[in-house]
Amino acid sequence: MDLNILWALCPILFIAGFIDSIAGGGGLISLTAYSAMGLNGFYILGTNKFSSCIGTTVASVRYLKRGFYDVKSVISACLGSFIGSYLGSNLVLRVDEKAVSWMLLILVPIICVFVLFKKDFGEKPQRFFDFPLVLISIGIGFSTGFYDGFFGPGTGLFITLLFTGIVGMELKKACGNARLINLASNIAALYTFILNGQVYFYIGIPCAICSVLGNYFGSGLVMKNGKKIVKPIMVLIVFLLLLKVFIDLIFRG
Repeated sequence: MDLNILWALCPILFIAGFIDSIAGGGGLISLTAYSAMGLNGFYILGTNKFSSCIGTTVASVRYLKRGFYDVKSVISACLGSFIGSYLGSNLVLRVDEKAVSWMLLILVPIICVFVLFKKDFGEKPQRFFDFPLVLISIGIGFSTGFYDGFFGPGTGLFITLLFTGIVGMELKKACGNARLINLASNIAALYTFILNGQVYFYIGIPCAICSVLGNYFGSGLVMKNGKKIVKPIMVLIVFLLLLKVFIDLIFRG
């Protein structure tokens, strides 16, 4: 593969990391970029996991330093996410992802309506279910981790929405939780792809550096502006995710 494609990939991976650190969903951009540049099959997923995993680490550290996370929920959710992602990434190597695409085609518009019309989104903490926080967090971590290992795009967005909508967590803490939980799922999935030789490191390493820079600047914006920056990015990611799923189903059968 021509290494000159890195000149095109690196700026795109910066943008993907920037968006991913704010609301999740950077994989929509990075996966499309890798595919457009000629990577094939599971190498797209593996190389993307490598670059995004390193970038997410930087954003996670920034959220940790500022205290934008909830200890009890994030530890239990990370455990569930790691296990779910390991199972999902092993499964994706064996089955078709079309069923997930159809599920998202139904789910994504509902999410979009929720984000657009819930005016107090992420501002007024209110528990939706009265189950123990640890159990809810494990469930969120496992389900989103499985999705991340199996399919991927929009995982951080889903985690943030679940912690704000179900747990009733304040938006900045939900974003911090999302980065840490997403990091756990990325590590588990990356381990699987490396084990199966599905990572182009000579592409992934320079792209990871750009992802790190994007994650650094994006997480800084969230800490300063909170809802003002997160909600518009979430809406954008929801629309991009819906568009990607629709195109995949229509044109790839």
